[in-house]
Amino acid sequence: MAPARSGLAPLQGAARPVMADVARLAGVSHQTVSRVLNQHPNVRPQTRQKVLAAIRELAYRPNAAARTLVTRRTHTLGVISFDTTLYGPASMLYGIEQAARHAYFVSIASLPAPDHRGVLYAVDRFLDQSVEGIIVIAPQISALAALSGVPAEVPLVAVGCGTRAPLASVAVDNAAGAARATQYLLDLGHESVHHVAGPDSWLDARERADGWRQALRSAGAPEPEVLAGDWSARSGYDIGHQLAGTPGEIAVFCANDHMALGLLRALAERGRRVPGDVSIVGFDDIPESAYFLPPLTTVRQDFGELGRRALRLLVDMIAGHDCAGAQLPVAAELIVRSSATRCRR
Repeated sequence: MAPARSGLAPLQGAARPVMADVARLAGVSHQTVSRVLNQHPNVRPQTRQKVLAAIRELAYRPNAAARTLVTRRTHTLGVISFDTTLYGPASMLYGIEQAARHAYFVSIASLPAPDHRGVLYAVDRFLDQSVEGIIVIAPQISALAALSGVPAEVPLVAVGCGTRAPLASVAVDNAAGAARATQYLLDLGHESVHHVAGPDSWLDARERADGWRQALRSAGAPEPEVLAGDWSARSGYDIGHQLAGTPGEIAVFCANDHMALGLLRALAERGRRVPGDVSIVGFDDIPESAYFLPPLTTVRQDFGELGRRALRLLVDMIAGHDCAGAQLPVAAELIVRSSATRCRR
């Protein structure tokens, strides 16, 4: 006799198990199986365990098409993303997937450029797939502008688009995080703080520059010229060689950790000690930042909370609540390590 295939997919050609088979094996009604599948709270724990055991033994899979016809729901969300090679957008995508995984399938459209035509095409494709709502990772100005063409009745939430977007959105409070990083360096006794900025086409970069500038002006500190980077370690490295010739002790706030890494390398090559001669604070708290030499003081973004808030906002929109223009900023946290110290003068 062939061994039982508990927990495995049915043999090719064998009849696919249906809900009635699960009910029969578990000794419960068809309705009870349905309640377990739909995570209904009014099921006794022992009964739930029996049904789940039967599902595993039979390798039962709910018929998604039939379920959609009955409930009018697909339990699928669409996510439109752009440059997922960068730490911020990639982490936003991961945070959204983790937040949705217990309740929704996530379908992803990764576009090469955040242009109007590409965004509308992705939205149309998702609507053809009957997704219940759409989340757009929109960190660039052009991405946000492209969303203006999406019909208002489509449940849609923008993520990473700054805290002043004219639509339902969730974003890290970049300005507050940058201001706190800058104030931290000023509190260490530095008379001013240089800023290595991200590209001006990115909303995150603009808001971090705004926060840096606000902190300097509130303290009455001199405002150095912005040093324009492009998020890459290479741009930080080039700027580091420019700053290496600045006399005395200086402080630098970098708009992301990768540019801070390049800065550290350039300063080391030029014999400038960090934090003795130059104090540095980054932004992002990438996993490697604790292992830089020295370990990097930086601003941490809570991408898990970003994903959870985006999902909650989208679920409210799907339920028909009026969330137009709702904005849910996520606080950023300063992580103090060893790359900044008190000014000695």
